[in-house]
Amino acid sequence: MTGAGSGIGRAIADRFVAEGATVVYADRDAAAATEAAAAANARDGAAGPTRVVALTVDIADEDSVAAGFAALGARGSTVDVVVANAGVQLFGQDAPVADVPLEAWQRTLAVNLTGTFLTVKHAVRAMLASGRGGSIIATGSPTALNGEGASFAAYSSTKGGIHALVRSTAMAYAADGIRVNTVVPGYTETGLVASIAQDAAARAAIVSRVPLGRPGSPADVTGIMVFLASEESAYATGAEFRVDGGMTTL
Repeated sequence: MTGAGSGIGRAIADRFVAEGATVVYADRDAAAATEAAAAANARDGAAGPTRVVALTVDIADEDSVAAGFAALGARGSTVDVVVANAGVQLFGQDAPVADVPLEAWQRTLAVNLTGTFLTVKHAVRAMLASGRGGSIIATGSPTALNGEGASFAAYSSTKGGIHALVRSTAMAYAADGIRVNTVVPGYTETGLVASIAQDAAARAAIVSRVPLGRPGSPADVTGIMVFLASEESAYATGAEFRVDGGMTTL
């Protein structure tokens, strides 16, 4: 699980621990990953340190990603499920395309799109090596599907790329038993969107576009992730699963 030190990633990792999985809390922030893993282990005394692992991984750096997967192999772990969740949204820098600084564009692509590519690349390699297949799940966004991305050219472009990467990878490795899907959360209140959540007018405007009438929470996303990680979803690949309160139906 990348981006497991906070927000949606941490909620998903916690849910996987509760479901009995061996879970790797991978994050660029070593302290956040360690704290999240320790807290999960404290909640589930049966987990034990061998079932909850913290790893420092910078998904924008291929050496770091490769080292993370190698560390799992050295522990004798088999990679069955990978959630490529880590990402950034540069509020105050990302903008409509005419106003996006090149540095913000490049940083967003490096983390969101290149980082997801590297995570998926090495996940596929690990699954091919095991011969067991597996499930890869990427976190998408409504900004790749509708007009929600009008003010975030870089972010929405990276999410569109992720959706395409998932479809391509799903088709390329279906015969190897590797399933690849995208989960599309809607407006979900985490630290990533603090600048919106703390602005009453901006928050009200975005919630008004959600048919269910409320923002999402990280917990809203965990159920679909468990489904896609399990054999209950054995016939699902190359698909988008929208958990957005109906936002992308408008």
